[in-house]
Amino acid sequence: MTEDWTEKYRPKKLSDVIGNPGAVRELSEWAESWAKGIPKKRAVVLIGSPGIGKTSSAAALAKDMEWDIVEMNASDQRTESAIRGVALRGSYFNSLGTEEEYKGSKEGRKKLIVLDEADNLFGNADRGALPAINDLIKTTKQPVILIVNDFYALSKKSSTVKTDTIQITFRKPVARSIAGALKRIAASEGVAADEAALMKIAENSNGDMRAAVRDLEALSQGKTGIDISSLESLQERIVRKDMYAVLERMFRKGDPIGARYALSDADVDPETAILWIDENLPYEYREPGDLVRGYEKLSRADIFLGWVSRRQYYGMWSYAGDMMTSGVSVARMSGKPSYDRFRFPMYLSKMSRTRSMRSLKSSLCYKVACYLHTSTKRVGQDILGPLREMALNDPGIRVMLVEKVGLEPEELGFLLDSKIDSKIVKEAFQRASEPKAPAAQACSEKIETPAERPAPVNTGKKPQSNLFDF
Repeated sequence: MTEDWTEKYRPKKLSDVIGNPGAVRELSEWAESWAKGIPKKRAVVLIGSPGIGKTSSAAALAKDMEWDIVEMNASDQRTESAIRGVALRGSYFNSLGTEEEYKGSKEGRKKLIVLDEADNLFGNADRGALPAINDLIKTTKQPVILIVNDFYALSKKSSTVKTDTIQITFRKPVARSIAGALKRIAASEGVAADEAALMKIAENSNGDMRAAVRDLEALSQGKTGIDISSLESLQERIVRKDMYAVLERMFRKGDPIGARYALSDADVDPETAILWIDENLPYEYREPGDLVRGYEKLSRADIFLGWVSRRQYYGMWSYAGDMMTSGVSVARMSGKPSYDRFRFPMYLSKMSRTRSMRSLKSSLCYKVACYLHTSTKRVGQDILGPLREMALNDPGIRVMLVEKVGLEPEELGFLLDSKIDSKIVKEAFQRASEPKAPAAQACSEKIETPAERPAPVNTGKKPQSNLFDF
């Protein structure tokens, strides 16, 4: 079986990483600082969109520095115990290398701890992972790299990640740099590739080097050469996932029929498409009459989508698509097209940013509801607010929530509107973990012996063993 090109041509050293010389230089300087001892910032965070070389840079750095690498990604279990067992233990102790030779830290041989997709640690399966990561960042004796797509999603949970790490941002490489790398890969594989075709593949990748290599590999299967005529299937695939093409035909080109066909080819459902159009409509139609007519068509599309939701009759999607594309496009009767950039739907952005917060709130409400024997809806509406005020003003309530309700640091931090490494959260868990002295029984209290206890009354009914045993 032939090796995947994305793995075969993964950068072997940092100098092979394209399009980010500044980021590569900063990462290399941090790595070299470990030769002088443990630096002030023991961890770095590599920030950027998928496919632009963050993980490859970490692996290439390990090879350049002759370090071993310990990696945990999203497919691994990343609970608190798993991170402490793998990453924290690996950051303290020496080990055998890949060729079973002993590698001691005194000899300058270190291990690189890599946590990939570190911004996706907020599901129930990864509960408690962030406190372990905070400890790793502060106490590690080995270099640590966190790889994230959205640094904001991680930093808003912990001040340690923001203040005790070096943040290095990777940018999308330009199309010309990607085309140059594709040319070298094609030559290595014996494929005669036209430069115009390689440039088109690079442009369609939108800065994703991994996607560009995969496209090149797919187009090269069974062929000895690639030219611009070979890209018909690639162009269709790219169009199917581009919502911007729909907006371009609607607002800039005034092509109602083309806009309708573009929506049919776009890899997006009508409910999402109407959000895109609603977000950009007031910026494209500046004349009041155009705006009124545009929103009238858009409101009719929304009515059709409502019928789909209520009646499950998906044939209405066709009518909704006609109204939100062709209808909105012909609504313009005056004014000139705008040349501003199209805007991503604000609603989708807010939902994406608050997904982890909503998950935490749901988990918190569920635990409190189980403890109080009520519904999660009532907890969210009536109980969570007063409980927050009680917990903020009474340390005993905070300890009780940890011991009795079983809140995790993330959940208690959400309730108190504090970070998980804040003093108020740490003190609650520290007090909850302290051993409790057995309560002394009052001298005046009479201790019943088994003989003095009254015999249970036989009612003829089976005793109820739990809440659901009827």
